[in-house]
Amino acid sequence: MVIFGEKYDFTEFEIQRLRGRFNAILHVDEMGELRRTISHTNVSLIVLNLDDAVSGSIVRYLSDLSVEYGIEFLTFEHFMEKYLFKCYIPKGCTQLHWLDDLKPYTKWQYFQKRCIDFFGVFWLFFFSWPVMLTCKKKIKEQSLGPVFYKQKRVGYANREFECIKFRSMRLDAEKDGARFASKDDDRIFPWGKVMRRTRFDELPQMLNILKGEMHLIGPRPERLVYTRQFCAEIPYYNERHLVAPGITGWAQVMYPYGESAEDARQKLMYDLYYIKHWSIWREFQIVYLTAKTVINKKGV
Repeated sequence: MVIFGEKYDFTEFEIQRLRGRFNAILHVDEMGELRRTISHTNVSLIVLNLDDAVSGSIVRYLSDLSVEYGIEFLTFEHFMEKYLFKCYIPKGCTQLHWLDDLKPYTKWQYFQKRCIDFFGVFWLFFFSWPVMLTCKKKIKEQSLGPVFYKQKRVGYANREFECIKFRSMRLDAEKDGARFASKDDDRIFPWGKVMRRTRFDELPQMLNILKGEMHLIGPRPERLVYTRQFCAEIPYYNERHLVAPGITGWAQVMYPYGESAEDARQKLMYDLYYIKHWSIWREFQIVYLTAKTVINKKGV
């Protein structure tokens, strides 16, 4: 695979994922360099990672390569969706077609989502009630205060709701104001770390699902303070609120732990892909990947 241009800087995480699909990944910046690479290397795909509109000469050259040698070429946006399963977010809110590409669930899709919610909650509770009893006991043993933690989060259509979780931090965790939880956060007590790695702290959100405030699967619900920050910094961030949030989701299983605005941008790309390409198959895929995450204790 040849990446032509510097429009987007691939993360090391993405490069590692692509290495599982391609024998080699090359970067070129100039047309002459691209021609030399094509003549000396067995190339199967060219990715147009260009800021400016592609010139007619480049289009003709790529068309000849496609016809004569069977080399595939893709715009960067199409490449992201086909191979990385995420929607590229441009640097500015200047492209109106984004508002057409992303739609809330249809009535039929929403009905399917709610069926999945109720079916999933039934079996989740059936298998997890011993775990929840253990969580309740451990929290009481290791940290003074309530077992459950209620916090306002932003959901469908920017409406706030009270998200309920098992408490994993000490009571004075936000005495200095709201901040992201970090990987080795000293505010988290020992069993809280276990719950976060296994996502056991999310189990009480089954109540939010039954109330219709959340789905089993969807974008992660964020706090209003972070939502406002990200809406100001990240184009199209508010589009994730076209659908209700979920306990688990495409971004959670496809992107590692993050605690910055850039991490939020990366996760948003996966959330938008999920909304744009929603399907029953995707739901089952997320359930499977979430189960792997819980078993391997790699939760966020």
